Amino acid sequence: MEENKLSEGAAKAQRKGRLKLGLLLLVCAAPIIASYLTFYVIKPSGRTNYGAIIDQRAHPMPKLSSTTLDGRPETLENYAGKWIMVKVGGGRCDEACAKQLFSMRQLRTMQGKNMDRVERAWLITDQEPVDTILIRSYDDMHMLRVSPEQLAKWLPTEQGTKLEDHIFLIDPRSNLMMRFPKDPDPRKVHKDLSKLLKASAIG
Repeated sequence: MEENKLSEGAAKAQRKGRLKLGLLLLVCAAPIIASYLTFYVIKPSGRTNYGAIIDQRAHPMPKLSSTTLDGRPETLENYAGKWIMVKVGGGRCDEACAKQLFSMRQLRTMQGKNMDRVERAWLITDQEPVDTILIRSYDDMHMLRVSPEQLAKWLPTEQGTKLEDHIFLIDPRSNLMMRFPKDPDPRKVHKDLSKLLKASAIG
């Protein structure tokens, strides 16, 4: 009889412990959940997001085997806790690439007091040397070399486009969240990013 009481007591304690853990996880996730709800659900009639929403379950962030330009191991997860704008492309940056880099810098600057909540990353898919002037011009951007095969399996594109055509957005929990179209309207991208930063209490 006494053993049964002890078993019941242990079971109750276990259930209580699980409940507390569940509540703790919910509290931790609440800021991100709130930002998603505000952005995608609780929005004025007739107004929609500009960037395409990404199904995180179908595109979880892989363990990227990436390195800095000088060969040190570093991944996007190193910047967790911030919103990350990501572009993809080879090290020989053409006109379209240069336009993306400039737009990403301007979009971050346009966030004003919230600009420090945003990081930028250029995922370089080859071993081509990056122009020294370009590195100096964007010395506050993370430049990582990553195999194109890893990125192709992870990042979804629009039909008829390439990875290089898009800017992607990763949330502070390292979830792929959004993809902006080829040759995006900077004002509309800025609007999406501003809404997210305003709705989110983290990052």
